[in-house]
Amino acid sequence: MAELNFINNFLKDYRHYKTYWNYEDGCVLMGCQQLYQVTGDKYYLEFILEYIDPLIDEDGTITNFEFGKHNIDGFNAGKILYLAYEETGITRYRKAIDFLIRNLMEQPRTKEGNFFHKAIYPNQVWLDGLYMAQPFYMEYETKYNKKENYNDILNQFRNVRKYMYDPDKKLYYHGYDEAKIQPWANKETGLSPNFWLRSMGWYLMALIDVIDNMSEEIYEQYREYCDLFKEAIDGILQYKDKNTNLFYQVIDHADTEGNYTETSGSAMVAYAVMKAARLGVISCEKYADEGIAIFDGIVKEKLDEDKQELTDICWVAGLGPGEQRDGSVEYYLSEKRVSNDSKGVGPFMMAYAQKLMLQKSL
Repeated sequence: MAELNFINNFLKDYRHYKTYWNYEDGCVLMGCQQLYQVTGDKYYLEFILEYIDPLIDEDGTITNFEFGKHNIDGFNAGKILYLAYEETGITRYRKAIDFLIRNLMEQPRTKEGNFFHKAIYPNQVWLDGLYMAQPFYMEYETKYNKKENYNDILNQFRNVRKYMYDPDKKLYYHGYDEAKIQPWANKETGLSPNFWLRSMGWYLMALIDVIDNMSEEIYEQYREYCDLFKEAIDGILQYKDKNTNLFYQVIDHADTEGNYTETSGSAMVAYAVMKAARLGVISCEKYADEGIAIFDGIVKEKLDEDKQELTDICWVAGLGPGEQRDGSVEYYLSEKRVSNDSKGVGPFMMAYAQKLMLQKSL
């Protein structure tokens, strides 16, 4: 199949995205985890173990972790350690989970309890950060900490819903500055001015992965997450392009010149919809085909089988620091479009795995 051929060719020549422990590689590793889970192909597990093995000392220290940076992105790749430990029994992988949790607990927070996105972005919450840390945190709480901090996790999602959701557009803003002093922040609300597709994708994936990693026995919390997810997914689906089944880089500005259907965020929405349908968080009968159609739209519109390229991936987008990256529509459309970037291919791999899982379950 075109999807699998592309994925395996991409992995064959893969090089670490950065020299330090990073979220981009984490996306690819999570794609491998889910492909291993659905296919049983040891190639994907071996890829994961070959990646992490040289980076973890006997005491669990991740040697290329960015110490002292307090960057929430640094926790995404840690999600892979649970599988690595459970499949191998190697104790330093278990210790590495503890190493990351200790660092996560030192992450600075807003007054209302949310993790800063980064120390260099004080008092700021970005949707991206929910995906980077919360599923990792939830899995730890469920497996190793007797669910002691479930309330902390839920509180962070509640704050995001309280401050970052637009009930008219039914979308979430990319960022929130609690101090309301950043050049990009609204002086009354602290919000960034627009709805960036990939940030919504991070948020949706964060929710469904937290739901998957938590105990359903904590029923009221479980239902609250499910309600948040359904509200958010119904909100974004109304912006789907009817011709391609994909979503625009600036979600609600389809008619703006230069806007385009973006691959990474569309893959994240596809992933979230298909996984939620399979888990019964949303109606499988109603939503399964919707998720598959989004993924198939990516394959049709963005996967060049001859060139082995996944195209139209936004390379990077953020807010600040200072006067940089002002969150305007023009800013988001000015960022470079690339092919075969890990931030797009990783979610594509995850979405493909979810499609296979969903089809097996139907």
